[in-house]
Amino acid sequence: MTDLQARLRADLLTARKARDTAATAVLRSTLAAVSNAEAQPVEEASLAADGPIAGAAIGVGATEAARRELTNDDVREIISGEQSERLAAATDLESHGADEKAEQLRAEAELLAKYL
Repeated sequence: MTDLQARLRADLLTARKARDTAATAVLRSTLAAVSNAEAQPVEEASLAADGPIAGAAIGVGATEAARRELTNDDVREIISGEQSERLAAATDLESHGADEKAEQLRAEAELLAKYL
């Protein structure tokens, strides 16, 4: 776990204790994106074509996989992507008259900016 991931987790705990639902939601979704980036791609050859469950992994430990080790730069890139998605969605919502939701997304993007 990188220093930045540890900081995100610590801030999530603080936000949960403070019952800050907006910060909690943003930090949870960002940590989920980081966890998804750590996942290794599944090799098609390891999946069974026949048997009781088609497409199931076979063998002892077949479902265990090492996670990728991310650097702080990798995590920053993921956070930047999350921030960009929120800003793009805010612009789109604003053009459709949903100013309140757009403002909420901009606040979420601003919260993520402190990790960049």
